[in-house]
Amino acid sequence: MTTNPSPEQSVATAQRLNDAIIRLRARLRTESGQHATGLTPTQLSVLGGVVREGPVTAARLAALERVSAQSIAQSLAVLKAAGLVHSEPDARDGRKKLMSADPSAAELIDKLLRGRAAFLARAIDQLVAPDERADVVRAIELLERLAAAELNDGGI
Repeated sequence: MTTNPSPEQSVATAQRLNDAIIRLRARLRTESGQHATGLTPTQLSVLGGVVREGPVTAARLAALERVSAQSIAQSLAVLKAAGLVHSEPDARDGRKKLMSADPSAAELIDKLLRGRAAFLARAIDQLVAPDERADVVRAIELLERLAAAELNDGGI
């Protein structure tokens, strides 16, 4: 019979998860060569959104990234200056601008994603026993659920 964790245990588990995610993200940035791009994690995330969703409005990017329109505008300005994205008027609504990625941006994002995946594949191969592989799949499913959570309790 299992018991529900105490609030203190839940907070400690949440902090351990947060710390592990921060360390893993930092490691993935290093292993993928992300630091060499000269772009911040936020700018690369926005660029990835333009590559995946483009042509896309800044408002849609802000919603996808869960950040303010001002934050998106700042990142897009840097990405435009670097020649990685460009804007054009929306044919359906001339007041809106659609952001599109330069082919070099798609290549950059692909290279970074491949670098991250290659590191993770090597780490799993070397550190996760075959009988633990199902645990990794289950952990991914749980992390995906946490990432998609829409909590209505007011939060912190």
